[in-house]
Amino acid sequence: MMRKRYPLKPMMLAVPLLALSPVASASYAYYVGKNLTDEGAVMIGGTGEEVSSHWLEIMPAEDHSADDTVSVGVTADAGIPGELIDIPQAEHTFRYLSMSYSDYEGFPAPLTNGGINEHGVAVRDVWATNRQELIDMTETPQQGPQYSDLARLVLERAETAREGVELIGALIDQHGYSTYGGNTHLIADENEGWVVWEFAGSQGLWAAERLGDDDVRVLYPGYIEDFPVDFENDPDYMGADNLISFAEEQGWYAGEGDFNVFDVYGRQDTQARTGGYKYMSQADVEEALRDLAPITEREMMAQVRDHRIADDEAGYGQVATLKADTDADMQQIWVAPTGSLAAPFIPWWLGVQEVPMEYGQHRYLSKGAASTFLNPDFQVQEASDFAGRRFKQVMYLMCEQPDRFHASVTELLEGFEQDSFDDLNWVETSAKTLIDQGKRDEARQLLTFYSQQRADDALALGDTLVDWLNASLELRDQRRRPEGVLPNDQGGETVNCLVDADPDKPSDAQ
Repeated sequence: MMRKRYPLKPMMLAVPLLALSPVASASYAYYVGKNLTDEGAVMIGGTGEEVSSHWLEIMPAEDHSADDTVSVGVTADAGIPGELIDIPQAEHTFRYLSMSYSDYEGFPAPLTNGGINEHGVAVRDVWATNRQELIDMTETPQQGPQYSDLARLVLERAETAREGVELIGALIDQHGYSTYGGNTHLIADENEGWVVWEFAGSQGLWAAERLGDDDVRVLYPGYIEDFPVDFENDPDYMGADNLISFAEEQGWYAGEGDFNVFDVYGRQDTQARTGGYKYMSQADVEEALRDLAPITEREMMAQVRDHRIADDEAGYGQVATLKADTDADMQQIWVAPTGSLAAPFIPWWLGVQEVPMEYGQHRYLSKGAASTFLNPDFQVQEASDFAGRRFKQVMYLMCEQPDRFHASVTELLEGFEQDSFDDLNWVETSAKTLIDQGKRDEARQLLTFYSQQRADDALALGDTLVDWLNASLELRDQRRRPEGVLPNDQGGETVNCLVDADPDKPSDAQ
């Protein structure tokens, strides 16, 4: 039986989100330390907020030759122009799962906000705009890995969260950093989390703060506040050698007293935790997560799904519990194929051998789809149903009358997820037994079959919901036709399930 959900405190925006940042996409990341979760393990959650198409990928481990390279950076089309460079590839890259997406101006596809790798290292990428002076001093063409490159390289190369932080620092030191104006990464493993903030300005600036067993952190945007001046001597902090000295040279830090990273290097017209983004501040969400302690995975899903956070901008949802002594094939993450407001979380393991076509890459919302014909290599996959499109339909229909439909759809999504939770014990026990018996291939077949079956069942649920919602609108009200001729966003509210677009008005699903 689920405990009562504590409602998040609504907060209206003082100014629109896009006015606060030049970035056209964003993401949420949640971290809860192991002392605050019901399983005594680190838990993370989040969304990816990009316009373009999203699809699930499980990338295999690979060995590489000594002269192999990987392309990183941004092109001349980026908001801050850059040029791509090649950097050395690792001798071996790890298996990982991520949601990829197709477009951000000047950032080569496929892009990723992160995911989880075979060592249980999880990565979330989150926007975090810097002070304007840093953005203005960024050299062009800029060079070095960008936010997606860093997330992918950590998944490919890091065996612990701390290694992931050290890798980001080393990559910036050696190759530079390409940016749209500043960014953060949340990196976590079974023991701890880290917030890493990479700064614009072409100065090699970065800072990292450790999150421990009793910490809760919500990033939207990412932030780090109090930071020791002698951080080199503190195992809970890392950063660029010039992190403090450069701020002193610019007159942003007087050289004595507290060093607050957000106050020094962050956007100067807002605050770190209470500036007000969307309809809750980070502080509000952090408080809600603390109130739920010890929090369960189902409760974390409910927070990620909250209709004041998840809307048409959310391209997917993720929740993972990072448990100790987990076999590589048994690393597991819950993924909603589009915004979890209208889509169920599905369990995926790193042992899954193939993603169903319906959850792979499609042309819906993909860059270039409106100006090019289909590559014949993709014709069968493109002819399959697309989970992202199906659950977008659920969202659009449900949010047409949220006070009427939201509670019912949420109940069905949560019921679907409960069925998966009810199966987890026998699925994971059976897979672990097969692995212990030396039958790893059979364990992978089991995990693949189960995840694919739940993915198929989710699509069937989506079909049913679309049919029911369409029929409900048609039979009682007639389906509303658009009054204008421009289907693309005109700068106002995007589709959401706020009743009457009012975050203060209670929803039946809350």
